[in-house]
Amino acid sequence: MSGFFKQIFTWWNGNTINTRFFTWRHGKRIGEDQFGNIYYEGSRHKDGYLRRWVIYKDYSEASSIPPGWHGWIHHRCDIPPTEENYQSYSWEKSHILNMTGTSEAYRPKGSIAYNHGYFYAREDYDAWLPEE
Repeated sequence: MSGFFKQIFTWWNGNTINTRFFTWRHGKRIGEDQFGNIYYEGSRHKDGYLRRWVIYKDYSEASSIPPGWHGWIHHRCDIPPTEENYQSYSWEKSHILNMTGTSEAYRPKGSIAYNHGYFYAREDYDAWLPEE
């Protein structure tokens, strides 16, 4: 029963019942990425462009959209990565998920969470002190 309530009340756990119904009525499945997210295209918006959306496999996490699909869903290109004539750029890195909150998260020097020893400020740096 808890899965039913999640579909009604929580959008971050995947698609809701309204999203599922809208997708069933208006959605044309375009493709799926390596994470299991499914991409759809539907009716025309008032501005004239086609609506595009994604149904996430797990939690609704925008960083789980790979670069090629990101460009397609934001109307940067009209060719989805599933088509044969799609070509990614040579400078594109392979996609990694958002690592915030994990041990793989980026921790810059000077951060409290920086775990490579204490980071010392440059010798030519003078800290600001308020005037008394």
